[in-house]
This record gives sequence, C-alpha cells and structure tokens, in this order.
Amino acid sequence: MVITKSRIFLGATAVALSTVAVTTAGIHFSRSQAHIQNSPKELVDEVWQIINHQYVDTNFNNLNWQEVRQEYLERSYTDQEQVYDAVREMLEQLGDPYTRFMDPEEFKNMQIDTSGELTGVGIQIAKDEETDRLIVIAPIEDTPAFAAGIIAKDIIKEIDGTDTKGMDVNEAVKLIRGKPGSKVTLTIERDGAAQDYEIVRARIQIHPVRARVSNTPVGDVGYIRLTQFSAQASKEMRDAIKDLEKEGVTGYVLDLRSNPGGLLYSSIDIARMWLEEGSIVSTVDRGGERERKAANNSALTDKPLTILVDGGSASASEILSGALQDNKRAVLVGTKTFGKGLVQSVRRLGDGSGLAVTIAKYLTPSGRDIHKEGIAPDIIVELKEAEREKLQSDRDLIGTLEDPQFLKAIEILDQEIRAQKNSSK
Repeated sequence: MVITKSRIFLGATAVALSTVAVTTAGIHFSRSQAHIQNSPKELVDEVWQIINHQYVDTNFNNLNWQEVRQEYLERSYTDQEQVYDAVREMLEQLGDPYTRFMDPEEFKNMQIDTSGELTGVGIQIAKDEETDRLIVIAPIEDTPAFAAGIIAKDIIKEIDGTDTKGMDVNEAVKLIRGKPGSKVTLTIERDGAAQDYEIVRARIQIHPVRARVSNTPVGDVGYIRLTQFSAQASKEMRDAIKDLEKEGVTGYVLDLRSNPGGLLYSSIDIARMWLEEGSIVSTVDRGGERERKAANNSALTDKPLTILVDGGSASASEILSGALQDNKRAVLVGTKTFGKGLVQSVRRLGDGSGLAVTIAKYLTPSGRDIHKEGIAPDIIVELKEAEREKLQSDRDLIGTLEDPQFLKAIEILDQEIRAQKNSSK
C-alpha cells in the first residue's frame, strides 16, 4: 500500500506493472543535522529521519534506532553506490520487506504512467520473510506471465539461472525487467517441484474493468472482472454498473481473482458504488490513530452480489471484498486472499532516489487485521490443477459456466436473488 498525499497505493513491489503516484515532499532537518547536508551522508540521514518519524513500529524491530544512525553516519563513503548499499543494509535491520530503498533508476521504473501502459512480464512480487525467497503475489491477466502459467504464491527460485535466495526485491526487478521482445527465464517452485518458464517481455495495455451480461440458469447476470485498482478503474466500474443496470440484470458477480491491488481511493470509490451505508476501511498508524472511510449513500445498485477471490487477491482487493463481506453486502466465493494489509508511504529523496516506508496497517470494518492472514471466503471452492490449467489456456472460459468458481457464485447468487424477492413480498 502506498500513500502519497491524499492517495494510497495498495500492493507489493511491482515488476513493471504498477501505477504509482509519488510525492516529492522532502524531509526537514534540525540544526543538529545541518553539518551532514551536501555530503554523501546526507542521504543516509534523510532516510533515517523518515524512518524515525514515520515507521509504524516505534520499537524499530527492537533496534536502538539512535545507535543505528550513529553507526551509519560514522562510516566513510567513497561513492554513491556505497551509500545506497549502506541504506539498504540499514533498512534490512527492520525486518520489513515492504520498507525499501530504490536508487534513481529503480525509483523511475516504479513511476509508471497512470495511462495503464506497462512494460515487462506482468507480475507483482514480494519477499517471503520466512523463506527469504521471492514470491509471486499475482500475474496480471492478459500479460506474458499470465499466459505462461505463472500463478499466485509461486516461488521464484532463479532468474535466468541466478539463485534468488536472499535476493533483494529491487535486484530481482532489475533482472526481470527488460526490452519488449527479449526473454527472461523464471525457475518457479510450486508444490515442491521446480519448473522453468521462458517468458517474452512485452508492452502491455491494461484496461482494469471488463463487463458483460452473462446468460445463466438464473437469468441475465452482470459479470464484472476487475484486474487492478488503477486510476481509471473507478470510472470504468461506474460505467459498467450503469450499463448493466440498463440491461436489467438480476444480480452481479464481481471477479477479483488475481487482482493484486492498486490505489486505495479507487477501492473506496468502488465500495461506495455497491454499499449504501456502513464503514469501508480504517487505517491505524504508529500512534494508534484511526482514519475511517465510509459509504456515503451513493450506491448504484442494491441487487444481490457475489465476489470471486483467490490467493492472488491482495491489498485493495482485500479492502473491497472485506468491506462488502463485513457489511453483509456480498457473499465471497473462492479461496483465501493473499493477506497484505500494510500501508506504505513512497517519497522522492534528495538525489532522485526513492523510499517506501510502512507507516500504518489497515483494518476491515469489523476490525480484522488481515495482514498475512488474508480474508476467508464465505464459500470455499478450490480449483483442481486441471481446471486451473484449462482456464489459463483458454481465458475466454473465465467467468463462464465452465469456470467452477463462477458456477458456484451463480448458485449462491440464485439463493440471494430468491431471498431478496421473498423479503420484498
């Protein structure tokens, strides 16, 4: 999750696929730190100061943060790369894979235009703290990684033959990114077995919302697939709901499977389209202060709703599905979500590099802290390996009656539609 001024971005580290807005606000130095400005140590202290004032854990992973500052400022640095290495080393002591430093090139790569045009293979990755390996949060639909068969929770063991054990996420991003048309081989571990996936990098146009009327045994149902909470997702979702309402659909299936997150305000806007009243999300910072977001009586429909989720549904997807589940507005079908509930602030540093800092966590309306735990669906439907491969090989089958999770969602929707009709009599 990334917060920038009034914007919050939810998601893990992107491999050429996230839409990120970044603030250029600087850090204020006290007089006692003035002597290190305009020196190689300025960046070290700038990062230290941001962590000191904003990091969510005031115990700093049981570190004496003042001693850490002293240690790194007493070092001698002969070039900028040494400074960058020192900053990364300092941050690693926090034990938080989401608090990370980006050199100017990495920071520039993170600032992908909100137009939705992406370059890369189309996956989001994070560091698994327990295994010290890189883990796939989710592939983005209609990207090379998705087509190759990469799925959520895959472990990336090697990148072009380079072992990823202990590898920094930024280093992995550098290795995976590349020119469109070039190839990268990811060695993936899944269920204890390793397999190589050769993927051709590409430019990717992402349209976050896809909607259609599905003719089902329970009548015409509005099917909406949301692949990313980008800047344009709210408008596309609003248009989709309005169009489907004109078609007279009897209910909706909202598909959030393999949706790795995006902008918080987008998830809040979309929640308000489905929810007339009630809390949506709250964030808790280092001081225990909460900021709550709620519905504002602007729902576009009150028709029955089922939501499809899986292990690739993360961050903003978990906020939306958690809010609608807690308010009993929707029934969740599928498998447990990813479990990413931390808020990061991303800011530009003095030399053009960047820093992502965990500053808060978010809670669902009922107070659930879903970080690492995920959100359990109301109805669990696991896809068999053969079923998953069939859907990946023919994406036109996703959200049809040949999609077992969609089929179960329709069954549940039928029950909800009948219940709503009976209650209105």
